[in-house]
Amino acid sequence: MAVDSGLKDDLVFGDPNAPRFVLWEGKLRPVPSKPGDLPFFDLMSIPGKLRAGLGALGVRPPPPVCVLSPLCILDSLVKFDCAERFRRRFQGREESVEDFVRRNLGAEVFERLIEPFCSGVYAGDPSKLSMKAAFGKVWRLEDTGGSIIGGTIKTIQERGKNPKPPRDPRLPTPKGQTVASFRKGLTMLPDAITSRLGSKVKLSWKLTSITKSDNKGYALVYETPEGVVSVQAKTVVMTIPSYVASDILRPLSICVVIEFGLVIYLSDAADALSIFYYPPVAAVTVSYPKEAIRKECLIDGELQGFGQLHPRSQRVETLGTIYSSSLFPNRAPAGRVLLLNYIGGSTNTGIVSKTESELVEAVDRDLRKMLINPRAVDPLVLGVRVWPQAIPQFLIGHLDHLEAAKSALGKGGYDGLFLGGNYVAGVALGRCVEGAYESASQISDYLTKYAYK
Repeated sequence: MAVDSGLKDDLVFGDPNAPRFVLWEGKLRPVPSKPGDLPFFDLMSIPGKLRAGLGALGVRPPPPVCVLSPLCILDSLVKFDCAERFRRRFQGREESVEDFVRRNLGAEVFERLIEPFCSGVYAGDPSKLSMKAAFGKVWRLEDTGGSIIGGTIKTIQERGKNPKPPRDPRLPTPKGQTVASFRKGLTMLPDAITSRLGSKVKLSWKLTSITKSDNKGYALVYETPEGVVSVQAKTVVMTIPSYVASDILRPLSICVVIEFGLVIYLSDAADALSIFYYPPVAAVTVSYPKEAIRKECLIDGELQGFGQLHPRSQRVETLGTIYSSSLFPNRAPAGRVLLLNYIGGSTNTGIVSKTESELVEAVDRDLRKMLINPRAVDPLVLGVRVWPQAIPQFLIGHLDHLEAAKSALGKGGYDGLFLGGNYVAGVALGRCVEGAYESASQISDYLTKYAYK
């Protein structure tokens, strides 16, 4: 997408060898970046490493099973809209991220690696996040190979049998697994896409209603700076947050269908989409002079690395910190460092009641416990942004609720109306881009098969 948007020369990549850190017992400890690091890093004890290794090989308790009473089975069949969904849902109890990791890799891996990672990616509570929904690729390793290592080996074998198509020669080749941005920040990507699409992109248009048209399409009504505008479309993709989509789809109610000889009551799409939870998150961007960094945190006299994550057990509020000026070039003037901090999440929803200065104070107070000298000058505040509903949580049952919403639309005759966005594809930017291509493919197939016949 970046190359197609004309941004190939503006891509910047982080150093694949730059360390990542986790705060543990008052010290920022490096996270292993490759298998060879595993025996030597001090974030985990030797027993913890042995437990993780044995668990990855399959020496651990089996996945849990779900035992249902006949009454529970009948109740569940009434609530689920097809037998196949019922079988998938109840062939085994859906595990949380915490349950899965503790069972497979042990307590130390969970407490010192996965819990802070969940805080950093989802700003979520791993005891409530679904392993299957939030980290499906890892969950499928055990499901397909009997263990994490077994699944990895099987995946590698499958890739050998089905090699990927040749890499597009236009694409840049990073020197390793890393992250990327753009020379002037992420805003360059939407700006470039907008420039290519031109007048097809409409800004400040608020969708107020959707209704079915007589020609199998849809009529969409928008509030715009020029007044109310009605648009006719053969297909619609809703990539707005689920709670906004719920309000717009509320009139599209579905009541009863007959399937497998049973009367099945379906919750409509609006009800299913209203269930998804978005906790608040704040982004606090601050800058310090280079000499404010603690000497023990410097590598060759510089602040190096991707950033740091903070387990909730370590008594700090900030979820994590990205070393922006270390990760990408030209993010800060010489002699200064730029730090992007995240605070809030599902375990700290009280941030919505704090002022911007209180959020900065909380971040600064936390940083002085492990990265910044306690007597350093106050930071230069470059930005504070609070999202009251920030990141959708892929909680246990997430996939079922999402499928219920899609199924309700299909059974109600709303073909050509697709759900997209981060609560569907995944919260990472890369998954959102991949989800956009998947939506485009769905639209193309739909128009080819139905709309033009």
